[in-house]
Amino acid sequence: MLFLVIAKDGQDPAAPQRRQAVREQHLLGSKEARAKGLLQVAGALLNDNGGMVGSALIIEAESREAVDGYLQSDIYSKENVWQSFEVYPFKRAF
Repeated sequence: MLFLVIAKDGQDPAAPQRRQAVREQHLLGSKEARAKGLLQVAGALLNDNGGMVGSALIIEAESREAVDGYLQSDIYSKENVWQSFEVYPFKRAF
């Protein structure tokens, strides 16, 4: 089953620095999840100035619980970059 995830970063002044500090670790983990078939599409959400303020992901998993487990294991969650999530079952049209 596919899930669309909107993961929002904190809005405090230190949020961009937290993201940058662990970005390379996050990208390595994302590449591993992609290789396993879990992470289908992912990218940064940008504000009007081009700054990263969150992430959009399409995840293929057996259940919502599996999605939640993946999100909580990501370095962005562990380091308090992502601070809120919207998770929706997703049906691919094409």
